[in-house]
Amino acid sequence: MAKKHNLKGSDQKNYQRVYGFRLGIYVFKDAEIVDFAAPYGVFSVARRFDPELDAFLVAEAFRPVQTQAGFTVLPNYSFNDQPAMDAFLIPGGFGTRQEMYNKRLHDFIRSLPESCLLTSVCTGSWVYGKMELLNDISATCRKEPDRVESSPPGKNPIDRLAQIAPSCRISRARVVDSGRIITAGGITSGMEMGFHLLRRAGYDEGFISEVARVMEYHQAYDMYRGDIEINN
Repeated sequence: MAKKHNLKGSDQKNYQRVYGFRLGIYVFKDAEIVDFAAPYGVFSVARRFDPELDAFLVAEAFRPVQTQAGFTVLPNYSFNDQPAMDAFLIPGGFGTRQEMYNKRLHDFIRSLPESCLLTSVCTGSWVYGKMELLNDISATCRKEPDRVESSPPGKNPIDRLAQIAPSCRISRARVVDSGRIITAGGITSGMEMGFHLLRRAGYDEGFISEVARVMEYHQAYDMYRGDIEINN
């Protein structure tokens, strides 16, 4: 059963604590910067309160990766390193149009243990859709198009997800938690993905709210934290 959760008080869903939770974030050519930087930033601040938390970048090969607008990053690991992680995140960006067909990425995802959460921000969900991992579950994607996407023959990203994964139950929630697979909506929803992954790691609302306060994001966090669809 799917429903929106206002994650306050008695309605909060409790998750088993995962100590030393590790988030691996995939970077690729033309990945959207905020998509991967926002969840990374949430974990970076959260580490001030729990140094055992970790976030790192993973790429197909261990070499510099030029993401959107020429912003270049050096990954911490390559696919061959097979780093241990509790969650793997695919950001969106123009490059997802190629990553949907990246067989090495698909093989890497399939090699991950069942205990590893598969997560995405924005059009990163297209990759899971292309792999048929969104069949018969709920997922989301970016809803606001740019000028090219909103004009013929363009298609809004969330409508494109419906085309890529026709049996997926498309949701317009900011974050959709369907168990192992968790998807977030538009570019800045990477913040909410970061907070929700802390929740999935077993941290309570007091901890997460304090992280949001330190980031001076507490007002937005209070507004968005109920915009989560959890499929039990």
